[in-house]
Amino acid sequence: MEAADQSKDLRTQRGKQMSGEAQDVVTAGFVVIGDEILSGRTKDKNIGFIAEFLTELGIDLKEVRVVSDDEDCIAEAVNALRARYTYVFTSGGIGPTHDDITADSIAKAFGVGIDKDPRAMALLEAHYPVGEFTQARQRMARIPDGADLINNPVSVAPGFKIGNVHVMAGVPKIMQAMMDEIAPTLKGGRKIISQTIPVPLPESRIAMRLGEIQEAYPQTMIGSYPQNVDGIFSTQIVVRGRDSGVVRSAIEEIEAAVAAAVKENS
Repeated sequence: MEAADQSKDLRTQRGKQMSGEAQDVVTAGFVVIGDEILSGRTKDKNIGFIAEFLTELGIDLKEVRVVSDDEDCIAEAVNALRARYTYVFTSGGIGPTHDDITADSIAKAFGVGIDKDPRAMALLEAHYPVGEFTQARQRMARIPDGADLINNPVSVAPGFKIGNVHVMAGVPKIMQAMMDEIAPTLKGGRKIISQTIPVPLPESRIAMRLGEIQEAYPQTMIGSYPQNVDGIFSTQIVVRGRDSGVVRSAIEEIEAAVAAAVKENS
């Protein structure tokens, strides 16, 4: 085989491999909704949870936006993320008060109507004692046209799914329960492999070599995290990727580079 043909064949094989890798990647965006988060009055607990939850499913959380209780802001954020990622999740703003406007904002984003959903009304009416299913509480039954309900095993008031957008409560306990409910419906991708390498040196001593290794292994993500404990500088290197063989090769090169740097500085 001619050298040019060999090169072309390698490029073709690599293209097929990269195409397969791309198909294995499932992505997500997360919109955290609420003035109370932006003002600092309420400390968000949902971002860390959903990041870990999705990672376990093999879904890459790519972007998080925190937006105010403003219909246009919510609709804009949801539309931007739903066009970019496999899934979008939102938390907050589906309660009974006047400033819970997420459902209306999602309806606006999708260009559909919204009204009290008979399924949601039946769930809530059965939940509250006679005379306590007030007009305010009936607001929680307002669901955009065409949406499917997300079960709420904690407080009954449902979330909903429309398109690739999953709309959930902001209260962490409820939001987490809703994520458990929808998990079986989510398509996971190839899970990311992650390994940490402790380095007894400041990161400046290995930074250049790490950059070279990262360039040689673009399928991996190599993070360098400096530490200072009692005046002693060290580094944690984290290698992440989906191909175990590639990750192992990158780790071996990093370990060799670390050993060389340690010897040079001893």
